Amino acid sequence: MATSEMHPVHQFESWQVWPGSYDNKFVPGQYPHNRDQGLVMDRFTPIASMGSCFAREIRKVLIREGYSYIREETDHPASVHASAAWERTYNTFSMRQIFEYTFGSFTPNTRWWISPKTGQVQDPYRRIILYGSVEAAEKDFEHHVECSKRALLKSKVLILTLGLTEIWEDKSDKSVICLPSGPYFNEGGGRDEYEFRVSRYQENLDNLETIYGLMKQYNPECRIIMTVSPVHLWATFRKDMDVISANCNSKSTLRAVVDEFVCRHKDVFYFPSYEIATSFNMLMNQSCFEYGKENFHINRATVEMIMKHFFEFYSG
Repeated sequence: MATSEMHPVHQFESWQVWPGSYDNKFVPGQYPHNRDQGLVMDRFTPIASMGSCFAREIRKVLIREGYSYIREETDHPASVHASAAWERTYNTFSMRQIFEYTFGSFTPNTRWWISPKTGQVQDPYRRIILYGSVEAAEKDFEHHVECSKRALLKSKVLILTLGLTEIWEDKSDKSVICLPSGPYFNEGGGRDEYEFRVSRYQENLDNLETIYGLMKQYNPECRIIMTVSPVHLWATFRKDMDVISANCNSKSTLRAVVDEFVCRHKDVFYFPSYEIATSFNMLMNQSCFEYGKENFHINRATVEMIMKHFFEFYSG
């Protein structure tokens, strides 16, 4: 009688096999990866970045390690998170709007929020940036657009960190605000103007394709590194599921979107921040989370491990 092996014989590289399984050696602290990433940069490569909370951590380490990190609007508080005063950018819609107002046209029906009680002027599309008057807001925004353009045009590598899929849309024109927060909402504004929903795979992919198209038009030599933020949702606006399930949906959707996006473009690359923080840390019996009231953030040791691998992936 013929016999059949349960597991057919295949030839795999070590990074293709789950670390520590069977005779595949597990090296604590060494994330398994293909050494040929197809992208090499050094400390002289101009790098820009934007995205959610983890983008700020990437920025800090790149500057600390002496890389040519692009910094515009250095006197603006919102620039501590990215290469310009984009503030934290949690979703692909807000990212797309940045590229549109930088290189094209973004003319939402509501350009500024005026707080009902204090009269403070707030930018709906950047996280809680406040002004004393519309005139001051428009002057600063005009300057911001020029700085945004310089940052993106100078970059040879652009790092985009995706955070979540939950969005708030203007009911009139579908523009997406950063968050329903700040004095405008605290003083009772915006309650009936915006609608919460969970964005889905195709529209997030479409947003990335729009970003890619604009970058190819205005800075065709720039290469893009995509990553999914390992910072978890602090809270969900969803009423149909808990925050842990909502977080899983957000990250899973964005990870699938990024996989398709990277596969479509030879000059777009994926870096596994999320996988290093969660799955790989688990293999080493370590938590990726901070302690205390902000335990949805990742801890310092995990940030350092992620960035150590970032340099191993891409540094020549």
